[in-house]
Amino acid sequence: MSEARRAIASAKRLVVKVGSSALTTAGSGLDIDRLDALVDAIAERMARGTQIVLVSSGAIGAGMAPLSLSSRPKDLATQQAAASVGQLALAHAYANSFGRYSLTVGQVLLTSDDVVRRAHYRNAQRTFSRLLALGAVPVVNENDTVATEEIRFGDNDRLASLVAHLVAADGLVLLSDVDALYDGDPRSGGTRKITEVRSESDLEGLSVGRSSSGLGTGGMLSKVAAARTAAAAGIPVLIAAASDARHALGQAAVGTAFVQAPSRMSARRFWLGYAAGSRGRLYLDDGAVTAVVRHRRSLLAAGITGVDGDFQAGDVVDLVNHAQTVVARGVVAFDVTELPDLIGHSSHELPEEQRRAVVHADDLVPLRGRAS
Repeated sequence: MSEARRAIASAKRLVVKVGSSALTTAGSGLDIDRLDALVDAIAERMARGTQIVLVSSGAIGAGMAPLSLSSRPKDLATQQAAASVGQLALAHAYANSFGRYSLTVGQVLLTSDDVVRRAHYRNAQRTFSRLLALGAVPVVNENDTVATEEIRFGDNDRLASLVAHLVAADGLVLLSDVDALYDGDPRSGGTRKITEVRSESDLEGLSVGRSSSGLGTGGMLSKVAAARTAAAAGIPVLIAAASDARHALGQAAVGTAFVQAPSRMSARRFWLGYAAGSRGRLYLDDGAVTAVVRHRRSLLAAGITGVDGDFQAGDVVDLVNHAQTVVARGVVAFDVTELPDLIGHSSHELPEEQRRAVVHADDLVPLRGRAS
Protein backbone atom coordinates (compact mmCIF):
# COMPACT_ATOMS: atom_id res chain seq x y z
CA MET A 1 0.00 0.00 0.00
CA SER A 2 1.31 3.47 -0.92
CA GLU A 3 2.10 6.13 1.66
CA ALA A 4 -0.89 8.19 0.49
CA ARG A 5 -3.31 5.28 0.93
CA ARG A 6 -1.83 4.42 4.33
CA ALA A 7 -2.20 8.05 5.41
CA ILE A 8 -5.87 8.16 4.39
CA ALA A 9 -6.62 4.76 5.95
CA SER A 10 -5.15 5.90 9.29
CA ALA A 11 -6.22 9.58 9.19
CA LYS A 12 -7.73 11.06 12.34
CA ARG A 13 -9.49 13.81 10.37
CA LEU A 14 -10.77 13.48 6.81
CA VAL A 15 -12.61 15.71 4.38
CA VAL A 16 -14.96 13.70 2.17
CA LYS A 17 -16.50 15.31 -0.90
CA VAL A 18 -19.41 13.77 -2.80
CA GLY A 19 -20.65 14.97 -6.17
CA SER A 20 -24.17 15.70 -7.37
CA SER A 21 -24.17 12.76 -9.76
CA ALA A 22 -23.62 10.38 -6.85
CA LEU A 23 -26.63 11.66 -4.88
CA THR A 24 -29.25 12.83 -7.35
CA THR A 25 -30.97 11.71 -10.53
CA ALA A 26 -32.19 14.13 -13.19
CA GLY A 27 -35.93 14.59 -12.80
CA SER A 28 -36.13 12.51 -9.63
CA GLY A 29 -34.16 14.56 -7.12
CA LEU A 30 -32.30 13.02 -4.20
CA ASP A 31 -31.64 9.29 -4.22
CA ILE A 32 -32.07 8.51 -0.52
CA ASP A 33 -30.72 4.97 -0.86
CA ARG A 34 -27.42 6.25 -2.25
CA LEU A 35 -27.25 9.01 0.36
CA ASP A 36 -27.86 6.47 3.13
CA ALA A 37 -25.12 4.21 1.74
CA LEU A 38 -22.67 7.13 1.85
CA VAL A 39 -23.67 7.95 5.42
CA ASP A 40 -23.28 4.28 6.38
CA ALA A 41 -19.66 4.38 5.17
CA ILE A 42 -18.94 7.67 6.93
CA ALA A 43 -20.49 6.50 10.21
CA GLU A 44 -18.46 3.29 10.04
CA ARG A 45 -15.26 5.31 9.67
CA MET A 46 -16.26 7.70 12.46
CA ALA A 47 -16.82 4.71 14.74
CA ARG A 48 -13.09 4.04 14.34
CA GLY A 49 -12.32 7.46 15.83
CA THR A 50 -11.97 9.58 12.67
CA GLN A 51 -13.49 13.05 12.48
CA ILE A 52 -15.25 13.67 9.14
CA VAL A 53 -16.08 16.92 7.35
CA LEU A 54 -18.47 16.23 4.48
CA VAL A 55 -18.48 18.55 1.46
CA SER A 56 -21.66 17.73 -0.39
CA SER A 57 -22.93 18.82 -3.76
CA GLY A 58 -26.51 18.10 -4.73
CA ALA A 59 -28.52 21.12 -3.59
CA ILE A 60 -29.45 22.23 -7.12
CA GLY A 61 -30.13 18.65 -8.21
CA ALA A 62 -32.30 18.07 -5.14
CA GLY A 63 -34.33 21.19 -5.92
CA MET A 64 -35.00 20.37 -9.56
CA ALA A 65 -37.75 17.79 -9.06
CA PRO A 66 -39.84 19.87 -6.61
CA LEU A 67 -39.66 22.77 -9.08
CA SER A 68 -40.51 20.53 -12.07
CA LEU A 69 -37.16 21.23 -13.77
CA SER A 70 -36.19 18.41 -16.13
CA SER A 71 -32.58 19.53 -16.63
CA ARG A 72 -30.04 21.52 -14.67
CA PRO A 73 -30.82 25.25 -15.13
CA LYS A 74 -28.23 27.33 -16.92
CA ASP A 75 -29.16 30.80 -15.69
CA LEU A 76 -27.93 31.92 -12.28
CA ALA A 77 -31.34 33.03 -10.94
CA THR A 78 -32.94 29.62 -11.57
CA GLN A 79 -29.89 27.83 -10.17
CA GLN A 80 -30.21 29.89 -7.00
CA ALA A 81 -33.95 29.15 -6.79
CA ALA A 82 -33.32 25.42 -7.18
CA ALA A 83 -30.55 25.58 -4.57
CA SER A 84 -32.79 27.34 -2.07
CA VAL A 85 -35.34 24.52 -2.34
CA GLY A 86 -32.80 21.72 -2.61
CA GLN A 87 -30.59 22.88 0.24
CA LEU A 88 -33.42 22.27 2.71
CA ALA A 89 -34.11 18.82 1.29
CA LEU A 90 -30.43 17.91 1.33
CA ALA A 91 -29.90 19.08 4.93
CA HIS A 92 -33.04 17.26 6.07
CA ALA A 93 -31.95 14.05 4.36
CA TYR A 94 -28.50 14.17 5.95
CA ALA A 95 -29.95 14.96 9.40
CA ASN A 96 -32.28 11.95 9.14
CA SER A 97 -29.61 9.64 7.78
CA PHE A 98 -26.91 10.52 10.31
CA GLY A 99 -29.60 10.43 12.99
CA ARG A 100 -29.77 6.66 12.48
CA TYR A 101 -26.36 6.62 14.18
CA SER A 102 -27.23 9.30 16.76
CA LEU A 103 -24.88 11.70 14.97
CA THR A 104 -25.66 15.42 14.79
CA VAL A 105 -25.22 17.36 11.54
CA GLY A 106 -24.15 20.99 11.32
CA GLN A 107 -24.68 22.79 8.00
CA VAL A 108 -21.92 25.13 6.82
CA LEU A 109 -22.64 27.21 3.70
CA LEU A 110 -19.66 29.04 2.25
CA THR A 111 -18.92 31.49 -0.55
CA SER A 112 -15.41 32.06 -1.83
CA ASP A 113 -15.46 35.35 0.06
CA ASP A 114 -15.30 33.28 3.25
CA VAL A 115 -11.86 31.97 2.33
CA VAL A 116 -10.60 34.83 0.16
CA ARG A 117 -10.89 37.31 3.01
CA ARG A 118 -8.35 36.44 5.68
CA ALA A 119 -10.61 37.39 8.62
CA HIS A 120 -13.46 35.26 7.23
CA TYR A 121 -11.00 32.38 6.72
CA ARG A 122 -10.08 32.44 10.42
CA ASN A 123 -13.75 32.61 11.41
CA ALA A 124 -14.49 29.54 9.31
CA GLN A 125 -11.60 27.71 10.97
CA ARG A 126 -13.03 28.42 14.40
CA THR A 127 -16.51 27.27 13.38
CA PHE A 128 -15.24 23.94 12.02
CA SER A 129 -13.02 23.41 15.04
CA ARG A 130 -15.91 23.88 17.46
CA LEU A 131 -18.34 21.69 15.47
CA LEU A 132 -15.81 18.85 15.41
CA ALA A 133 -14.99 19.29 19.11
CA LEU A 134 -18.70 18.94 19.87
CA GLY A 135 -18.90 15.71 17.91
CA ALA A 136 -21.01 17.08 15.06
CA VAL A 137 -20.57 16.26 11.37
CA PRO A 138 -20.07 19.51 9.41
CA VAL A 139 -21.85 19.23 6.05
CA VAL A 140 -20.44 21.87 3.72
CA ASN A 141 -21.71 23.28 0.46
CA GLU A 142 -21.22 26.39 -1.57
CA ASN A 143 -23.93 28.90 -0.67
CA ASP A 144 -25.55 28.64 -4.11
CA THR A 145 -28.58 30.66 -3.05
CA VAL A 146 -26.58 33.89 -2.80
CA ALA A 147 -23.29 33.25 -4.60
CA THR A 148 -22.83 35.29 -7.78
CA GLU A 149 -20.42 34.52 -10.59
CA GLU A 150 -17.88 36.88 -9.02
CA ILE A 151 -17.78 35.04 -5.68
CA ARG A 152 -18.32 31.41 -6.68
CA PHE A 153 -15.81 28.64 -6.03
CA GLY A 154 -16.69 27.22 -9.43
CA ASP A 155 -17.07 23.65 -8.18
CA ASN A 156 -17.15 21.78 -4.89
CA ASP A 157 -13.93 19.91 -5.66
CA ARG A 158 -11.99 23.14 -5.27
CA LEU A 159 -14.05 23.99 -2.20
CA ALA A 160 -13.17 20.59 -0.71
CA SER A 161 -9.44 21.13 -1.22
CA LEU A 162 -9.66 24.52 0.50
CA VAL A 163 -11.69 23.09 3.38
CA ALA A 164 -9.22 20.20 3.77
CA HIS A 165 -6.41 22.63 4.47
CA LEU A 166 -8.60 24.98 6.47
CA VAL A 167 -9.52 22.21 8.96
CA ALA A 168 -6.00 20.69 8.96
CA ALA A 169 -7.30 17.40 7.55
CA ASP A 170 -5.03 14.37 7.31
CA GLY A 171 -6.56 13.40 3.98
CA LEU A 172 -9.09 14.28 1.28
CA VAL A 173 -11.42 11.77 -0.42
CA LEU A 174 -13.23 12.87 -3.61
CA LEU A 175 -16.22 10.67 -4.45
CA SER A 176 -18.26 10.81 -7.67
CA ASP A 177 -19.68 8.53 -10.38
CA VAL A 178 -16.18 7.78 -11.74
CA ASP A 179 -14.12 5.10 -10.00
CA ALA A 180 -10.63 6.48 -10.74
CA LEU A 181 -8.49 8.62 -13.02
CA TYR A 182 -7.85 7.13 -16.47
CA ASP A 183 -5.54 8.09 -19.31
CA GLY A 184 -8.61 8.68 -21.51
CA ASP A 185 -12.38 8.42 -21.45
CA PRO A 186 -13.12 5.06 -19.75
CA ARG A 187 -16.43 4.86 -21.63
CA SER A 188 -14.49 4.53 -24.88
CA GLY A 189 -12.61 1.40 -23.82
CA GLY A 190 -8.91 0.68 -24.16
CA THR A 191 -7.94 3.11 -21.43
CA ARG A 192 -5.58 2.57 -18.51
CA LYS A 193 -6.46 3.26 -14.89
CA ILE A 194 -4.00 5.52 -13.08
CA THR A 195 -3.71 4.08 -9.58
CA GLU A 196 -1.24 6.59 -8.19
CA VAL A 197 0.01 10.09 -8.98
CA ARG A 198 3.35 10.93 -7.42
CA SER A 199 4.40 13.90 -9.54
CA GLU A 200 3.30 16.18 -12.34
CA SER A 201 4.92 13.85 -14.88
CA ASP A 202 2.31 11.20 -14.05
CA LEU A 203 -0.37 13.55 -15.41
CA GLU A 204 1.35 14.47 -18.67
CA GLY A 205 -0.69 13.64 -21.76
CA LEU A 206 -3.81 12.65 -19.87
CA SER A 207 -7.20 13.57 -21.30
CA VAL A 208 -9.80 14.08 -18.58
CA GLY A 209 -13.38 15.15 -19.04
CA ARG A 210 -16.64 15.83 -17.30
CA SER A 211 -19.14 13.66 -15.50
CA SER A 212 -21.54 11.85 -17.79
CA SER A 213 -24.61 12.74 -15.73
CA GLY A 214 -24.91 16.40 -16.65
CA LEU A 215 -25.81 17.24 -13.05
CA GLY A 216 -22.42 18.33 -11.75
CA THR A 217 -20.31 21.38 -12.43
CA GLY A 218 -16.91 19.76 -12.15
CA GLY A 219 -15.92 16.43 -13.68
CA MET A 220 -12.53 14.73 -13.59
CA LEU A 221 -10.68 17.89 -14.62
CA SER A 222 -11.80 19.72 -11.49
CA LYS A 223 -11.01 16.68 -9.33
CA VAL A 224 -7.47 16.48 -10.66
CA ALA A 225 -6.99 20.22 -10.10
CA ALA A 226 -8.30 19.93 -6.54
CA ALA A 227 -6.16 16.86 -5.86
CA ARG A 228 -3.05 18.63 -7.14
CA THR A 229 -3.77 21.63 -4.94
CA ALA A 230 -4.25 19.56 -1.80
CA ALA A 231 -1.34 17.22 -2.47
CA ALA A 232 1.00 20.15 -3.13
CA ALA A 233 0.02 21.52 0.28
CA GLY A 234 0.86 18.23 2.02
CA ILE A 235 -2.56 16.50 2.05
CA PRO A 236 -2.93 13.00 0.51
CA VAL A 237 -5.92 12.61 -1.82
CA LEU A 238 -8.00 9.70 -3.03
CA ILE A 239 -10.35 9.87 -6.04
CA ALA A 240 -12.91 7.06 -6.05
CA ALA A 241 -16.51 6.15 -6.88
CA ALA A 242 -19.20 6.96 -4.35
CA SER A 243 -20.38 3.38 -4.73
CA ASP A 244 -16.97 2.35 -3.33
CA ALA A 245 -17.23 4.74 -0.36
CA ARG A 246 -16.91 1.98 2.25
CA HIS A 247 -13.64 0.77 0.69
CA ALA A 248 -12.37 4.30 0.08
CA LEU A 249 -12.97 5.18 3.73
CA GLY A 250 -11.68 1.81 4.87
CA GLN A 251 -8.30 0.67 3.59
CA ALA A 252 -8.35 3.22 0.73
CA ALA A 253 -7.44 0.42 -1.68
CA VAL A 254 -9.59 1.72 -4.54
CA GLY A 255 -9.44 4.62 -6.99
CA THR A 256 -6.50 6.90 -7.68
CA ALA A 257 -4.23 8.15 -4.90
CA PHE A 258 -2.33 11.43 -5.07
CA VAL A 259 0.84 11.35 -2.99
CA GLN A 260 1.26 14.40 -0.79
CA ALA A 261 4.22 16.78 -0.67
CA PRO A 262 6.61 15.90 2.18
CA SER A 263 5.77 18.99 4.28
CA ARG A 264 2.49 20.68 5.16
CA MET A 265 2.08 24.21 3.80
CA SER A 266 1.32 26.81 6.45
CA ALA A 267 -2.22 28.17 6.61
CA ARG A 268 -1.07 31.62 5.53
CA ARG A 269 0.92 30.34 2.53
CA PHE A 270 -1.93 28.07 1.45
CA TRP A 271 -4.38 30.94 1.71
CA LEU A 272 -2.04 33.15 -0.29
CA GLY A 273 -1.36 30.56 -2.99
CA TYR A 274 -4.76 28.97 -3.48
CA ALA A 275 -7.55 30.79 -1.65
CA ALA A 276 -6.97 34.53 -1.81
CA GLY A 277 -8.44 36.46 -4.72
CA SER A 278 -5.97 37.91 -7.20
CA ARG A 279 -6.29 41.59 -8.11
CA GLY A 280 -3.86 41.64 -11.02
CA ARG A 281 -0.85 40.20 -12.80
CA LEU A 282 2.86 40.88 -12.99
CA TYR A 283 4.56 39.52 -16.11
CA LEU A 284 8.06 38.17 -15.51
CA ASP A 285 11.09 37.55 -17.71
CA ASP A 286 12.77 34.14 -17.64
CA GLY A 287 15.42 35.18 -15.13
CA ALA A 288 12.80 36.42 -12.67
CA VAL A 289 10.77 33.21 -13.08
CA THR A 290 13.86 31.15 -12.20
CA ALA A 291 14.67 33.33 -9.21
CA VAL A 292 11.13 33.26 -7.85
CA VAL A 293 10.16 29.64 -8.55
CA ARG A 294 13.41 27.69 -8.29
CA HIS A 295 15.39 29.78 -5.82
CA ARG A 296 12.45 31.21 -3.82
CA ARG A 297 13.83 34.74 -4.02
CA SER A 298 12.02 38.06 -3.86
CA LEU A 299 10.70 39.59 -7.08
CA LEU A 300 12.52 42.78 -8.03
CA ALA A 301 11.39 45.44 -10.47
CA ALA A 302 14.16 44.53 -12.92
CA GLY A 303 12.54 41.17 -13.69
CA ILE A 304 9.07 42.52 -14.49
CA THR A 305 8.09 43.08 -18.13
CA GLY A 306 4.47 44.18 -17.73
CA VAL A 307 1.62 44.87 -15.35
CA ASP A 308 -2.14 44.25 -15.56
CA GLY A 309 -5.03 44.78 -13.14
CA ASP A 310 -6.25 47.25 -10.57
CA PHE A 311 -4.43 46.66 -7.30
CA GLN A 312 -2.92 48.49 -4.39
CA ALA A 313 0.04 47.76 -2.16
CA GLY A 314 -0.92 44.80 0.05
CA ASP A 315 -3.14 43.07 -2.54
CA VAL A 316 -2.49 39.57 -3.88
CA VAL A 317 -1.34 39.32 -7.51
CA ASP A 318 -0.44 36.51 -9.92
CA LEU A 319 3.10 36.23 -11.26
CA VAL A 320 2.99 35.10 -14.88
CA ASN A 321 5.66 33.80 -17.28
CA HIS A 322 5.97 34.47 -21.02
CA ALA A 323 3.70 31.48 -21.78
CA GLN A 324 0.84 33.14 -19.83
CA THR A 325 1.11 30.54 -17.04
CA VAL A 326 0.73 31.59 -13.41
CA VAL A 327 3.94 30.43 -11.72
CA ALA A 328 3.52 32.11 -8.32
CA ARG A 329 1.32 34.41 -6.26
CA GLY A 330 2.29 37.06 -3.79
CA VAL A 331 1.51 40.23 -1.90
CA VAL A 332 2.58 43.24 -3.96
CA ALA A 333 4.38 46.13 -2.26
CA PHE A 334 3.40 48.85 -4.75
CA ASP A 335 0.20 50.29 -6.24
CA VAL A 336 -0.43 49.48 -9.91
CA THR A 337 0.04 53.18 -10.73
CA GLU A 338 3.58 53.14 -9.30
CA LEU A 339 4.96 50.13 -11.14
CA PRO A 340 5.15 51.30 -14.80
CA ASP A 341 7.96 53.69 -13.89
CA LEU A 342 9.86 51.00 -11.97
CA ILE A 343 9.67 47.83 -14.04
CA GLY A 344 12.80 46.79 -15.89
CA HIS A 345 15.05 48.96 -13.71
CA SER A 346 17.74 47.64 -11.39
CA SER A 347 17.49 48.66 -7.74
CA HIS A 348 20.46 51.05 -7.94
CA GLU A 349 18.65 52.96 -10.71
CA LEU A 350 15.64 53.67 -8.51
CA PRO A 351 15.10 56.31 -5.81
CA GLU A 352 16.11 55.04 -2.39
CA GLU A 353 12.52 54.88 -1.11
CA GLN A 354 11.60 52.53 -4.00
CA ARG A 355 14.53 50.11 -3.67
CA ARG A 356 12.46 47.37 -2.11
CA ALA A 357 11.19 44.09 -3.50
CA VAL A 358 8.00 44.33 -5.53
CA VAL A 359 6.98 41.02 -3.93
CA HIS A 360 9.05 39.91 -0.95
CA ALA A 361 10.04 36.24 -0.69
CA ASP A 362 8.20 35.98 2.64
CA ASP A 363 4.98 37.03 0.88
CA LEU A 364 5.38 34.82 -2.19
CA VAL A 365 4.22 31.26 -2.98
CA PRO A 366 5.49 29.41 -6.09
CA LEU A 367 2.79 27.30 -7.74
CA ARG A 368 2.66 24.28 -9.94
CA GLY A 369 2.12 25.88 -13.33
CA ARG A 370 -1.49 26.59 -14.31
CA ALA A 371 -2.99 28.46 -17.24
CA SER A 372 -3.79 32.07 -16.51
